[in-house]
Amino acid sequence: LFLPSFQDLFGVSMVVPLMNLHIKSLGASHTVAGIIGSLYGIMQLFTSTFVGCWSDIVGRRYSLLACILLSALGYFLLGNSTTVFLFAISRVPVGIFKHTLSISKALLSDLVSERDRPLVMGRFNAASSVGFILGPVVGGYLAEFKGGFYQTSFICASIFLLNGGLVWMLPWSEENTSNRNHYQDKETNSFSAKSNHEHHLKSATSRAVTNSSFFQSPWIQVATVLKKIKGIACSNLWDVFLVRFLMSVTILLYYSNFTLALEERFGVKPLFSGYLMSYSSALGVLAGCLLGPITRLYGHNTYRLLLHSSTFTCTLILLYASAPSIWMVILSSTFLAFSTTIGRTCIIDLELTVGGNEASGTLLGVGQSVTSVGRIIAPPLSGIAQEFSPCGPPSLAVGLAFVAIVIMNANKQKYRSHGSVKLKNQ
Repeated sequence: LFLPSFQDLFGVSMVVPLMNLHIKSLGASHTVAGIIGSLYGIMQLFTSTFVGCWSDIVGRRYSLLACILLSALGYFLLGNSTTVFLFAISRVPVGIFKHTLSISKALLSDLVSERDRPLVMGRFNAASSVGFILGPVVGGYLAEFKGGFYQTSFICASIFLLNGGLVWMLPWSEENTSNRNHYQDKETNSFSAKSNHEHHLKSATSRAVTNSSFFQSPWIQVATVLKKIKGIACSNLWDVFLVRFLMSVTILLYYSNFTLALEERFGVKPLFSGYLMSYSSALGVLAGCLLGPITRLYGHNTYRLLLHSSTFTCTLILLYASAPSIWMVILSSTFLAFSTTIGRTCIIDLELTVGGNEASGTLLGVGQSVTSVGRIIAPPLSGIAQEFSPCGPPSLAVGLAFVAIVIMNANKQKYRSHGSVKLKNQ
């Protein structure tokens, strides 16, 4: 699963930086290009929850394969887009079904124990980040040739097809993922013989439903999806998703005017800003690899690690907003790469711990929708804050991060209770 995730972001990051140049070469105005660019984000906002929930119903293998193949179709159409209309059409299947990373994370949560989940998620994010770092370099090189955008799009579509073949050949089944928790609980002797038997019957029933759900009527699948989404909406997870939303907007505000602010405040050229962002991304990969030792240091207490990383992120952005020199910016960017990577992994783990693994696809889908809302809200907030000062967006980010920290402190008893149950079961 790490290799497909790397290839996924490697292929996408080759194409995405070239899209604006291509659509303008087709004769689109800036307004039309902006509308088509936002089409992808809007579709992702409304479909991530449904696709994640669908993966809970039909199983990870079928849903992941469907998303990979339909995303490949979208990039294949993009490689044939010779008009603005065809370009817009090509973004539809990608906008609806490009949720491969979310489903892969849900699959990982099925395959590993709760104790090992932050470590595995951190490595998964690290593998994805490496692809995101290398992709733009390769895409920029190919764009120098005649018809480079079309070649890049076809290469991206081919990578998705390759990923489909890798997923099809993966040595796992829905039965194995359902049995994992059963055998793990049995080995720790945390259940009586009777409860083990009941759990086995429940797992067998769940496998039968999963294996047959793919062949059910689409209307039955839609009804089941809506029922599961309603259950999540009526749950007590609002504070977890609110923390995710606030921290997502915080990071987006930090990066929203990063290049422009450095130029206005310190006279730094955009090329240096690009190097600094690549440097931060590379450190983020290192942070993902170090997540295992860090979680062990915290005794696998995800809540405490998230609280401390969010507090550290808030402090570092405040340091950046008040930095008197470019060296202070470099220092804050160095440690911010670690705190944001750790926080992003911990909030996902907290969602799954509080919400339960039974609906991991739905939970991750809702979380992705929350992040998408942040991507829509952050640009206008950044524009308004920037009217007052180049330090306006990061200053606003500090305030939002502080609110998230207050919410986590106000609900610490709930998080701690889930954390103690998690450790007890292990």
